[in-house]
Amino acid sequence: MVTVLVQKLYAEDVPPNEPPRPIGSLKGVTVPGPNNQQLAALIQDKKAAIELGKALFWDVRVGSDSKTACASCHFQAGADNRITNQINPGLLAGDKTFQVGGALAGPNYTLTPGDFPLTKFADVNDVDTKIADANDVVSSQGVFGTSFNGIISSNGMPDSCGNVNDAVFHGGLGFNINGVNTRRVEPRNAPTVINAVFNFRNFWDGRANNVFNGGDPFGLRNPAAMVWRVEGGVPKKVKLALPSSSLASQADGPPLSGFEMSCEARAFVHLGKRLLPQNILNSQTISSSDSVLGGYALMRPTYSALIRKAFRSEYWSSTLPLSISGQSLLDAKSMDVVKGTGVQKLMPNLIATQMEANFALFFGLAVQLYEATLVSDDSPFDRYADGDTTALTDQQLRGMALFQGKGRCINCHSGPEFTNASFANVINQRIERMVMGNGGVAVYDNGFYNIGVRPTQEDLGVGGTDPFGNPLSETLMAQQGKFDLLGNGFDPQKEPVPQPGERTAVNGAFKTPTLRNVEFTGPFFHNGGMATLMQVVDFYNRGGDFANANKDDLDPDIQRLGLSEYEKQDLVAFLLALSDDRVRYRKAPFDHPSLCVPDGHKGGSTAVAQNGTTGQAIDLMKCLPAVGAKGDKVGLQPFLGLSQFSR
Repeated sequence: MVTVLVQKLYAEDVPPNEPPRPIGSLKGVTVPGPNNQQLAALIQDKKAAIELGKALFWDVRVGSDSKTACASCHFQAGADNRITNQINPGLLAGDKTFQVGGALAGPNYTLTPGDFPLTKFADVNDVDTKIADANDVVSSQGVFGTSFNGIISSNGMPDSCGNVNDAVFHGGLGFNINGVNTRRVEPRNAPTVINAVFNFRNFWDGRANNVFNGGDPFGLRNPAAMVWRVEGGVPKKVKLALPSSSLASQADGPPLSGFEMSCEARAFVHLGKRLLPQNILNSQTISSSDSVLGGYALMRPTYSALIRKAFRSEYWSSTLPLSISGQSLLDAKSMDVVKGTGVQKLMPNLIATQMEANFALFFGLAVQLYEATLVSDDSPFDRYADGDTTALTDQQLRGMALFQGKGRCINCHSGPEFTNASFANVINQRIERMVMGNGGVAVYDNGFYNIGVRPTQEDLGVGGTDPFGNPLSETLMAQQGKFDLLGNGFDPQKEPVPQPGERTAVNGAFKTPTLRNVEFTGPFFHNGGMATLMQVVDFYNRGGDFANANKDDLDPDIQRLGLSEYEKQDLVAFLLALSDDRVRYRKAPFDHPSLCVPDGHKGGSTAVAQNGTTGQAIDLMKCLPAVGAKGDKVGLQPFLGLSQFSR
């Protein structure tokens, strides 16, 4: 075993918090999740549940348009590398202006290397030499703006939805060219789902709660969340609070998002009614050697059959019709990052079976169990940390020393998971005190930091609110005394609970992402503003792009580092040593069914072709073949095909 040394490099005036956890091999690190007893109360066949989760994750029929799967934004090392129709104009109130691309800017623009970084400097080492800036976000295209009317039962048919003009709807979102809608684009970049199981909370703003309530991302915060369980032969509504299940909470967000996958106002019960009678992945190819689904390459079970196999019967066996009229329904925008629009409303009259009514439970937990298998722990760095002293080059060894020392990277990207937002780190202490960029002490959410990527007020991150009026920040929840809504063992006697009026530092803070496989997960940061790792290293070396503007909430490690060009190259070389070749070549468990994804529209950034009289642009599609357990010979390429050493 090779010991990887760690050097603590806090500024002298930072309170004496615990030193960062040592980086090391991910092999042997316990994968977080419910314990066996908690899982057994819901799952009767874990293998079948993983099969169900993989099928649901890759099935394009989960989207209202039958073209959009969860995997549509997570097919490239768990992330997204598309380059056309991938820009959101940003979260500033009223901002509908696309800036990236100059005269060619627009929602259907195709990104080029010259567009990056989005904030440019004459001297990449000097934050005072800014020459250009765009507040756009490079993210992932989702669905057209539509309103849900109902489901069509025919196999593979999209939902029945009415088109809304995105030039005027909600005051105008900007995803419209000359009266023709383009696909909407999420206002934050899509992070990787590989190793996401190690995060204590998920989404950039942490809204995917560590406690799964069986229905949405918000855990105990949603007082109306219920599941149906048979008791004494009768289905009854009961509370669910499944700990260590942030991935299940996360999985239940996108399928109802009016940006990502859904017509607005669709509910999970509608999705259940549409999918349950259908054969899994009916329009897609499964390799006979698929590590999870290979046995279903020819004969496809229905989703209802897999649920019966995977879940305990008390959650699906009742044949009594259930009236769910009047139940609270989070609207689609509650699942999105759209300021001030998330609300609760009452679901219209609807009769459902127990299986349909519990579809959000099945979906979230099955996807979590599948994503929990997506662990990449065989990079050159892992082999080095496990004792193979030849696994890293001399340059990578120098980069590792910089990562732990002069570069200060480890102060936020600690542990084998390479993130302070990991379950292992956060469960030890959920909130902390530290000296901020302006010298004052403040309390913050462990693993969430404001690093000066964009001005704080453009996007509050974990400083935002949930649909129920609660802060997303656990620090602010604790300050308000809402300990009972935090769950998963939050102990106010153990945590440094801020006093009323005490300063907090949560605005503009975002979850620290893992650095594993970062070679393939560009563009980088929550705004997708950097195309290469060298651009990222330049950012940290100059002390962030908006450090002075954000100093009240700024992480103290955002300082000018004084790295030489050779040191920057060494640091990038080390980051490349975190790539797992199983991810690179899509080998098990990273193999997958075939998938076609929307890839921009016919036309350009200033004019698009309309699909008949629908008011929607014609999709162009990019198709990925099914890959079996042995992977393929063509490895993944970085974003835009760029060398990670380039600017």
